[in-house]
Amino acid sequence: MSLKISIVPDDKPVRVTVELPAGVHRDLVAYGEALQRQAGQAVDPSKLIAPMLARFMATDRGFAKAKRGGEAPVKVRGAQAG
Repeated sequence: MSLKISIVPDDKPVRVTVELPAGVHRDLVAYGEALQRQAGQAVDPSKLIAPMLARFMATDRGFAKAKRGGEAPVKVRGAQAG
């Protein structure tokens, strides 16, 4: 098995408080367990959120295009403002 997130970088964090659905939290815990089995690296599930978001944004072609073109972010159906 090859996970998309292989290491969790140690970077200066910015604190963000967010509520996650229970199912998403369970999946984060399961992902952390899979990462520990694969890489031998125990990871707090909350530490997975930033690299997952970074990976998602890095591979989102629409976001990359908007970012390059200086376009305003597109409103996504179902997204809620914070």
